[in-house]
Amino acid sequence: MLAIWLALLALFGVLALTIGGAFDDTFTIPGSSSGRALEMLSVTFPEAADASATIVVGAPDGTRIDSDQARQAMESYVDFLDSDLDFVKGVQLPYSDYVKGLVSDDGSHALVRVLVEGSTSTFTDEQRAELTDAAQKITELLPGSTVAVGGDVFSVEMPHISVVDGLGVLVAIIVLTAVLGLLAAFMPIVSALIGVGIAVCIVMIAAGITTVSSTALILVVMLCLAVGIDYSLFIISRHRDQLLKGMDAQESAARAVATSGSAVVFAGLTVIIALVGLSIVGLPFLSVMGMFTAVGVGIEVCLALTLLPALLGLLGDRLRPGARKARRLENRRPGRLARWWVRVVTRWPLVTVLIVVVGLGTLALPARNIEMALPNSGRSSVGAPDRVAFDLVSREFGIGFNGPLVITGSIVESNDPMAILDGMRAEVEAMDGVEMVAAAVPNANADTAMIQVIPTTGPDDPATADLVHNLRNQHQHWLDEYGVDTAVTGLVAVQIDITAKLGAALLPFGLFVVGLSLILLMMAFRSIVVPIKAAVGYLLSVLAAFGLVTVVFNDGVGASLINLSEPGPIISFLPIILMGILFGLAMDYEVFLTSRMREEYMHGNRSWIEDGFVHSSKVVIAAALIMVSVFIFFVPTGIGAIKPIALGLALGVAIDAFLVRMTLGPALMKLAGSRVWWLPAWLDRRLPVIDVEGEALAHQTKLAAWPSSDDASAIHAERLLAASGDRVLFSNLDISVDPGELLVIEGDRSARLALMFGLSGRARFSDGEAKVLGHVLPEEGSLVRTRAPLLLATTADPAGELDCGKGGIVFVPALDELPRAVLSALSEALAVPIDKDAPPTTWVLGVGPGTDPESYLPGDYRVLRLSPQLAALAGGVVR
Repeated sequence: MLAIWLALLALFGVLALTIGGAFDDTFTIPGSSSGRALEMLSVTFPEAADASATIVVGAPDGTRIDSDQARQAMESYVDFLDSDLDFVKGVQLPYSDYVKGLVSDDGSHALVRVLVEGSTSTFTDEQRAELTDAAQKITELLPGSTVAVGGDVFSVEMPHISVVDGLGVLVAIIVLTAVLGLLAAFMPIVSALIGVGIAVCIVMIAAGITTVSSTALILVVMLCLAVGIDYSLFIISRHRDQLLKGMDAQESAARAVATSGSAVVFAGLTVIIALVGLSIVGLPFLSVMGMFTAVGVGIEVCLALTLLPALLGLLGDRLRPGARKARRLENRRPGRLARWWVRVVTRWPLVTVLIVVVGLGTLALPARNIEMALPNSGRSSVGAPDRVAFDLVSREFGIGFNGPLVITGSIVESNDPMAILDGMRAEVEAMDGVEMVAAAVPNANADTAMIQVIPTTGPDDPATADLVHNLRNQHQHWLDEYGVDTAVTGLVAVQIDITAKLGAALLPFGLFVVGLSLILLMMAFRSIVVPIKAAVGYLLSVLAAFGLVTVVFNDGVGASLINLSEPGPIISFLPIILMGILFGLAMDYEVFLTSRMREEYMHGNRSWIEDGFVHSSKVVIAAALIMVSVFIFFVPTGIGAIKPIALGLALGVAIDAFLVRMTLGPALMKLAGSRVWWLPAWLDRRLPVIDVEGEALAHQTKLAAWPSSDDASAIHAERLLAASGDRVLFSNLDISVDPGELLVIEGDRSARLALMFGLSGRARFSDGEAKVLGHVLPEEGSLVRTRAPLLLATTADPAGELDCGKGGIVFVPALDELPRAVLSALSEALAVPIDKDAPPTTWVLGVGPGTDPESYLPGDYRVLRLSPQLAALAGGVVR
């Protein structure tokens, strides 16, 4: 198994190196007016829609950039850039009769726009370096001048993995060593890193086929590393506990995967569903991000279920604690601390609930004023080339020059396009928030107009978004007044539209994940209260994390602690990413804590909250510490979208694990008491069953030697109960049938059907234990069904069903209802002499009350009478 996974890692690694592509951080929104207008602009005004760089040229001290000497130097400079660089499509001089504002008011600086081939994301680092070097030519042509290079193609700041990011793995090793021991500590790390490697390679391969953002890569690394370690921790912890009790190492590994592995599958599926749910927003870059992160989580789940057991097999009994260490583990301090803590929070549960809810509500308040935007050069690292140029443009020209807006419109039917453009220019310049109209020109074919608007505010300022909305509100007026069907576009307008769509998607996405949590947890715990408690806790965690991230990134509180140079808007897709990932992680902790409490409750333990908490808290604490450490070490060196996402995840996990699941959760459980496990009967019947903690396996192993180790009964059942609504069909029913016997069930038709459908593995009893053909019901019902056919009046192939039951059990719920042909085939099968060399066939036949079985059956048989009136005597057998 280890060789298979390493081979897969090598295979995907080779594919990534050979067909992997570059990442594309261009954010688009299909179908939006700004997106459609930008696409049209690339056709009608390609020079306006092309990717470009901005060169800010400063005149020598005491001179003006528009002097004759400077003009001659700039013209030579433009010719040099246009001819010397093969990726340059054109260069725009700052001295234009059609474009205003390219020379600063004091004449000290000028803007040169360089149009390049490709897009912002396909412009390579080598081309950036080549353009930066070529831009310095102006200092030779115009001695004493200065130059700064920035613009769109320089605004891409690719995330990277640093040594600091890897410190989270070191902390994880320390935590794992404390929980599992040194030898076992490296297994989760190895498993998680192999999963991260494969997932990263898949993302790189996908980048060569479709558009994938660099943020997706870092998100995959962060989340896969965290969940990979945690999922392995859950399974190994169960394995170690079982070894401590003396279980065989191989059996223990199998039991650990079958029990905790079930919880890992459930937890992984919740994360995957939430990540795939990001596609409901309708933004391709976000859908791709969620999809590939979900693939990575799926790989980690597969590793936990396959590679981890293989590693457990390699180490075998070497993971078993010695006698002295076992005694020390039994009395370990974390258990005492956990018991003390749960007693504190449940002593006055209402006080605990109020403190936590009020506290988290207070932390969430700043989220009301959260400011979001997509990245731009103004948020790049201080000292980055594009940031230097951005700040210089802001100082010398005005911050609005870093994010111009573009109004486009069709003028194909106009007889005087310049008059229309002059009129629209005057109206736009009179609007609040407009610094100037830099250009208002038709294209070469005179069929499309373009108006370039310079706002008074920056690209990510809320006032710029207001200006975009105001410009769009003029659409009908300009259509009526000038006959021009306008659209507002440009990179800034596209980013504003994306931010608005992401904000609008928060509520439906929140309803999706909360509704999903209610359904999943209701199926897992058969409870109404538990899902509501979990969903409310999740919302508190998410909102508190939003509030803290707002305080840090929008307001700058504690900015120096996370290496944040200055406050600013939060990346627009952080809230929805945070909601999706925290949902999955919150459900992980809810499952591992609540499932153990439910197990203790079902075993009749009156201290089920306390004991369940103590037994599961160690793993949850370790898992949360690992998650937080992995995420938090991406914060100091994180750039672009990674820093706020990493901080939000670290804070969200810490709040959810320690304040919500381990403080608020037990207190709410204490308040609700046993009512926490209530579920309406009608809903219980309709909900599918999810075995989160391997209860089915525990039931099978418990009855493996029941009723005795040498029992060979075809059917053995005790205390069977079947009910339909409020009606009890039978109760306290004991049955024992040896192989080859014939048993007749006499009673109400509904009771007979319920009994036989249950014993044949096709339905569940309301209560009781049953073992049929050596298989425990209901867990092994599928195995029973293959050897226990049901012969009904509607059976199409009675001979085939009887043949299938040879050596097994044939169930006939209504003998007196069988057609003559089916009854004849049954009689022939019953009359066949027993073959001593073949396993005998057992027969269970049902008749209505008062029916004489002798008219149907040859030989000896037993009669078991079932009726509500004789429920207490249902175990009586009459010869």
